[in-house]
Amino acid sequence: MNTRSHNVAAAGDPTGDATGDPVGACTAPAVDDAAVARALEAIPAEERVQALADIFSALADPTRLRILLALAAGELCVCDLACITGVSSSAVSHQLRLLRDRDLVAFRRDGRRAVYRLADAHVVALLEQGLEHAGERQ
Repeated sequence: MNTRSHNVAAAGDPTGDATGDPVGACTAPAVDDAAVARALEAIPAEERVQALADIFSALADPTRLRILLALAAGELCVCDLACITGVSSSAVSHQLRLLRDRDLVAFRRDGRRAVYRLADAHVVALLEQGLEHAGERQ
């Protein structure tokens, strides 16, 4: 469970503290070299950071999220996903192409149909964690 801290000004203004400084602003600027070194060491190579940003960008669209959540229940074809999401088959195909490019979904041929599924258990975990975190805000 996430514990959030909320600083609220004496007057009830969440944009600043009692002194008028923005919440979270550093009021005594000083660089902690050891902390900065640890943080820099924890950040992966730029290619991995960009790949992660691309994944989160793909997850930022409600239609793509609905597609992924539907696929979490099992394999579906484009027509099924169009019915579920309420958008055209063409729009679903476009979204699936982006999700395939991010390795979030995979497909197999079943005759003339392409049947889609989540790429792997990591995608399921991303969705579960995201939903759990979103639920904490309510």
